[in-house]
Order: sequence, then C-alpha cells, then structure tokens
Amino acid sequence: MFSVNKQVLIVFILFASLTASAQSAKEKAIAAITKAENDFSAMASEKGIEAAFSYYAANDAIIKRGNDSLIYGKAGITNFYSQNVFKKATLKWSPDFTDASESGDLGYTIGKYTWQLKDDQGKMVEESAGIFHSVWKKQTDGSWKFVWD
Repeated sequence: MFSVNKQVLIVFILFASLTASAQSAKEKAIAAITKAENDFSAMASEKGIEAAFSYYAANDAIIKRGNDSLIYGKAGITNFYSQNVFKKATLKWSPDFTDASESGDLGYTIGKYTWQLKDDQGKMVEESAGIFHSVWKKQTDGSWKFVWD
C-alpha cells in the first residue's frame, strides 16, 4: 500500500502534467495565431487585400468598417473587399501582442496598421494608420481563421 507521501506525490505529478499540457496548448496557439496573422499580412501585400481577407476569414466572420458598419460572413467580406478602391490600396500590419485561451482554440492579436492609396500620379500616400484587433478561432481542420476584425 502507498504511504500518504507517495499518494500526495502522485496527485502532484498528475496535476503538474495537466497544467503543463494546458500551458502547452496555449503556447502552441499563441505561436500559431501569430504566424497566421503574419501570413495574413504577407498575403495582403503579395496577392491583394481581397484575396487575403477572403482566405483568412472564417465562414461566420464579422468585420467592422467605416462608420461602425458591420459586414457579416466570408462572402460579405469578400464582396466588400472586391471594390475597386481596394485594388489601388495597400494595407500593412503586424501583431504586437498575441494571447490565447488555455484550451488553445481561441485567441486574439493587437497591433499597428498602415493604409495607403495610390494618388493620381501613382504614388502611394498614407491615408491612415492605427491599431487593429483581431479575434482568431481554430477551425475543425486545424487552421486559424479570424472571426472578428
């Protein structure tokens, strides 16, 4: 029979391993979300804003644009970014902070962005800069898509 000290040690080891796996899921999620956010930004630069937002939007994503206008769903977001103005624009951003749930299936990023448009001479002019906040959700296939931006 185990002594009390051995039972306490076994319980402690089990608790420590459960805690470590929860931290591991969170840390893995933070790394994956940061990578997804950076890949999202790179795709916007390489393939255009519409392609990037369409690819990284979850089917049920929502974005807030303009005067507090909400755009719902991947199809709505793709339609919104198909406007001609976005073909003349560049959008660059980078996460400054990423966090995730302990379970590793939901997280968010915060960072800075710059928005530029081509002027009449074809020169890129900064139109705005600011702070972004995106919420990311792990999909059933293991990929990360934003659900709020």
